[in-house]
Amino acid sequence: MLFLTQSAAVYGIDALIVDIEINLQPIRGEVDTSAPVIIVGLPDTAIRESRERIRAAIVNSSFFFPFHKTTINLAPADVRKEGASFDLPIALGILGANGDIVNEDKLRDILSVGELSLDGRIRPVRGALSIALRCRENGIKNLIIPEENATEAAVVKEINVFPVQDLRQAVEIARSLQSGHETPISPLKLDENELKANENKYRVDFSEVRGQQSAKRALEIASAGGHNILFVGSPGSGKTMLAKRLPTILPPLEFEEALEITKIHSVAGLTGKSGLITERPFKNPHHTVSQAGLIGGGSIPKPGEVSLAHLGVLFLDELPEFDRSVLEVLRQPMEDKQVTISRAATSLTFPSNFMLVASMNPCPCGYFGSNRECRCTPPMIQRYVGKISGPLMDRIDIHIDVPAVEFKELRGKTDESVETSETIRARVIKAREIQLKRFQGEGIFSNSAMSSTHIRKFCPLSSQSETLLERAMLKQGLSARAHDRILKVSRTIADLAGDENISPAHLSEAINYRSLDKNYWA
Repeated sequence: MLFLTQSAAVYGIDALIVDIEINLQPIRGEVDTSAPVIIVGLPDTAIRESRERIRAAIVNSSFFFPFHKTTINLAPADVRKEGASFDLPIALGILGANGDIVNEDKLRDILSVGELSLDGRIRPVRGALSIALRCRENGIKNLIIPEENATEAAVVKEINVFPVQDLRQAVEIARSLQSGHETPISPLKLDENELKANENKYRVDFSEVRGQQSAKRALEIASAGGHNILFVGSPGSGKTMLAKRLPTILPPLEFEEALEITKIHSVAGLTGKSGLITERPFKNPHHTVSQAGLIGGGSIPKPGEVSLAHLGVLFLDELPEFDRSVLEVLRQPMEDKQVTISRAATSLTFPSNFMLVASMNPCPCGYFGSNRECRCTPPMIQRYVGKISGPLMDRIDIHIDVPAVEFKELRGKTDESVETSETIRARVIKAREIQLKRFQGEGIFSNSAMSSTHIRKFCPLSSQSETLLERAMLKQGLSARAHDRILKVSRTIADLAGDENISPAHLSEAINYRSLDKNYWA
């Protein structure tokens, strides 16, 4: 007997519907309790090994495993399939072909995913949100999914998400749906108010940072325009502390943005029972990270840190300690806001629209330019700073020196005038609203995304500002890319001030944020 079920495979951050065809062929002669189970359709090792898992799960769930030659086809047959998420639909297909579910040749309007344990329990899978979105796009109304993944999948409206713990529950739900009876388990529905209540709850705040007003100002500008930023300062000056508080002043996530972030984290297996991710991600990879770990990789590519930081922050602490070849692969994702990973089997594109925040010491010992003695020679400092290439530095909009905090600021009483993250965030949101209105119909949403055409259109300069910029470029030896970065930052500073035009004061502040080009990379 031939029976058809449906499942899904995740490629990149999107899912592909997979038809699972089960054919039971009687064996002539004596009954063979070890009848062969053949799986075709480019399965990987995990799928081929599922034969014994499925057999044990069916028997231990008090069902009958047929004494037939069982052929299982995963269609389309020319696409590589991987992972154990096909265990549950294959088991349902075998039981369906055996007459344990319905007297038809397929499960209508049902898609299922899940890994089976030997006792019939169902383990979680990756990419539940992508699978749920594909169900909605293909008009599939019912999704049977492991209980741990149900919250994540239930974010998608217009489909019924049934959380199941074991194979028996999945069979009972399939029987009820096919017969039109009430299901033993109600589909999971999420309370939108509960999701919103979890938004923007951070454990840190900018009011905890003593001193460093110039660095706080630079972070506010970076947040308002989506600019990349580099902190340079001696150990203990607060670079990491400042970076970790950046997400608290970024604009709140829109629902579609939250879906996009959750899809990426779901494919990487990082969502668990949390469901929808409502906070902007903050990724802080160690400096020993490999190219594949940072960008993504694998025989079937998986997202790396740059994609996991999508619409959030990628923080690279101790930037010169990273392998230079690793840092160089950042250049293309920073420009294109996406990364394409090509392998012999497939080529996949992941989004990587992140804010880069980096920190470094001014020299190997860390005390060059501070009130402590620096024992590094000029060649040592040059070699240390030279680990970061000029093209990568050009792509960082704001360079800011972070001096050591003075004793009075450390021990002084907390001033009521010290701004909280909420106060700074309100100004950032206002500036972002100005940009959204300005770029309406342009296909971009922040000043950092402006192209050369947008810069000419939205960043006009007066004759006084033109002269100021020309002198700065000649004196500091800035590149054409640095010229564009200065104008983008100037536009953001003007937006924060509520000014329609870029003034010399705005331009001068933006030029100061490129002064490290001359001090270190000249």
